[in-house]
Amino acid sequence: MPHTVLITGAAGFVGSHLLRLLGTADPPSSIVAWRRPQRAGRSAPPRPLSDLPDIRWHTVDLLDPEDVISSVDDCRPAVVYHLAGVAGVHGSWNSNLATLAGNVRSTQHLIDALERAGRDVRLLIPGSALVYTPSSAAISEDHELGPVSPYGLSKLAQEMLGKQASRGNLQVLLTRSFTHLGPGQDPTFAASSFAYQIARIERGDQAPVIKVGFLGARRDLTDVRDTVRAYTALVEKGTPGRPYNVCSGRASTIEEVLDGLTAEARVPVGREPDEDRLRPNDNLLLLGDPRQIHGQTEWRAEIPLDRTLRDLLDYWRGVVSDGWHFPGDTRG
Repeated sequence: MPHTVLITGAAGFVGSHLLRLLGTADPPSSIVAWRRPQRAGRSAPPRPLSDLPDIRWHTVDLLDPEDVISSVDDCRPAVVYHLAGVAGVHGSWNSNLATLAGNVRSTQHLIDALERAGRDVRLLIPGSALVYTPSSAAISEDHELGPVSPYGLSKLAQEMLGKQASRGNLQVLLTRSFTHLGPGQDPTFAASSFAYQIARIERGDQAPVIKVGFLGARRDLTDVRDTVRAYTALVEKGTPGRPYNVCSGRASTIEEVLDGLTAEARVPVGREPDEDRLRPNDNLLLLGDPRQIHGQTEWRAEIPLDRTLRDLLDYWRGVVSDGWHFPGDTRG
């Protein structure tokens, strides 16, 4: 009988890709998918998953400890991917309490519920490369820690909770994931914002100009479909309590990402600066050293950036043609 896999945040960007990876595996796992309660005013991009068979969906409020306890007791998982939480760096400056709650309190409630259940569980908690101090070279896992954003601070606190839990009866796998992108990502993130705007421009829903922030930053970019493969590899072969960089080991500028997308556009596209898209204390370079995960698993980042960008733009073309738009967008 297959063991039960629990995915929190299963309807989110990364969660939906992991759900598709595990839901089409052979042999399949018994999958329980948690999603957050609907909140007024929130409109996420569509991430269709209705074609996946035998997924048990549950709405769980991770900020409600009693709800988490009862939901864990109900599904009794052997493997947990904790993908729920707050992902935005830029927004964390104006909502630091919500960011800390979404990433720290929710993780503590999940750990408490799993420990209370007293089962032998492998729990993966994806962290962020933004726990590191800025560096002008590739960052390995022994690099100095020092977040420069509320989001990075929340992810470091989340990692510390995981390390503490790994000293008990939980087998906690930890990542420090670098930038990942791909179809289904919210358009508050740079590459997805560019692709979304191009799709709207092609339909005549936006003037032929993309609003951009700082384009000179260099980022280690990994396709989200490679990222979720890394997570499953670490659940299988990773060492509990040890953080792993999930990255490609290559850096591209944000301008190169924009150039790649506009080269695929069906109409001419200009660009103009937008101060609202600038981040305080933005790192000029965020590049990872993937040798530790390479040595522990057979995982490598495989999907080239040009394919990721094409797939991302095609995704947004489909979504925009179906009538979805980001709240606040207007024609013209």
